[in-house]
Amino acid sequence: MALRVIRINDLTCSKEKRDGLLPVSAPTLWRWVAAGKFPRPFKLGANTTVWDLDLVEKWLAQQAAGGAAQ
Repeated sequence: MALRVIRINDLTCSKEKRDGLLPVSAPTLWRWVAAGKFPRPFKLGANTTVWDLDLVEKWLAQQAAGGAAQ
């Protein structure tokens, strides 16, 4: 099975782009990662950081089952 990945621009929203998977900004997502509340990303290259989409979808399902993301 191929690894599915997602980049931060597809995960988050900004003033210019409101169609991210999560209704949060990039700084908020990084705070969640630092606090251990969101899956850790990994590097594909020197300038490319991605998340495992399967882990993100699992996290989203857990949030939906347990309440709002904080």
